[in-house]
Amino acid sequence: MTLALNGGTPVRDSLLPYGRQTVTDADVAAVTEVLTSDWLTTGPAVPAFEEAFASFVHTKHAVAVNSGTAALHAAYAAVGITKGDEVIVPAMTFAATANAVAYLGGTPVFVDIDPETLQIDPASVEKMMTKKTKAFVSVDYAGQPCDYVTLKAIAKKHGIPLVSDACHALGATMGKDHVGSLADLSTFSFHPVKPLATGEGGMITTDNPEWAERMRHFRNHGITTDHRQRQEKGSWFYEMQELGFNYRLSDIHCALGLSQLKSLAAATKRRQEIAAIYDKAFAGIAGLTPLAKRHGTTHAYHLYVIQLNLDQLKADRNAIFQALRAENIGVNVHYIPVHFHPWYRKTFGTKEGMCPIAEKAFTRILSLPIFGAMTDKDAKDVVTAFDKVLSHYAR
Repeated sequence: MTLALNGGTPVRDSLLPYGRQTVTDADVAAVTEVLTSDWLTTGPAVPAFEEAFASFVHTKHAVAVNSGTAALHAAYAAVGITKGDEVIVPAMTFAATANAVAYLGGTPVFVDIDPETLQIDPASVEKMMTKKTKAFVSVDYAGQPCDYVTLKAIAKKHGIPLVSDACHALGATMGKDHVGSLADLSTFSFHPVKPLATGEGGMITTDNPEWAERMRHFRNHGITTDHRQRQEKGSWFYEMQELGFNYRLSDIHCALGLSQLKSLAAATKRRQEIAAIYDKAFAGIAGLTPLAKRHGTTHAYHLYVIQLNLDQLKADRNAIFQALRAENIGVNVHYIPVHFHPWYRKTFGTKEGMCPIAEKAFTRILSLPIFGAMTDKDAKDVVTAFDKVLSHYAR
């Protein structure tokens, strides 16, 4: 069978993206209701969303902000990261996980990952601890929880907070515990490709009331009250007690988030069904290996990531990527190891060889289409395209 890249007929007529939001009539109605209300921002939809979110993940507090990046920034600020502090970060993540450390004058210290799950390696965390280490961050890569039993033990041993970048994993669980309640603070993103999508948006969850209060001030310029709170008290007075940011999430976004939260369990179940189709099919296709699944956890499948077995193929990852895109399969790559980015090389002197497992994985990984509105046929098209392309390039 001739590859589309070489003039053959593509598996699909149009591109199947790796991710896409789902917006229902109920979501539209929820946003419309806010648009016709008295409050477009700092109104009642914000605490309503926060309370529902905290209840969903089983924490005492949830603080809404305008992006996953803002969530990370606020979380690091809440635990007191400042100039000269080190924060341990896995190399395999989106740049924002480390960027938010640098925003506060801290130094991200990159550590390697487990080769099968591509999640932070606890032994590497221990190895990189210094007197300057003030926190470390786990990343629930692709959508499953990290090894929080081991990670929490490390945090307790060293007396530092564990921050979870859980932006991939809303809806996942470890035993009876929900992602969002597994670390000292957990951060989430509501970008359109995430399981819960508000366009842009984020959330931090914690059981610590002092951190929650600090983050509420941090998102509002460092001011202790917002407009609605002052109106309820019949007051105009406010004070800026620390330097903060405008990281507020509007009532419009929160109404959409609150509506989408109601269907999150069904959306997660659908992603899991698609992943099961992939798991079964890929067991019989040479040239690739899906990421390992951690025992005792459920997976939210923000991403379905495979690693190419390049020793079985006559092409590298980039060639396979181009061939699959020509078949109209919207594969993607998550992520370039953060220490490879030019800014980090220039600013912190990072270089190749620091995290060899992450660097090797980067040359092999592909993210496959997976989102709630995908059909079984869509998933089977992905499998067909992989079979076609990998068979062509097989050694």
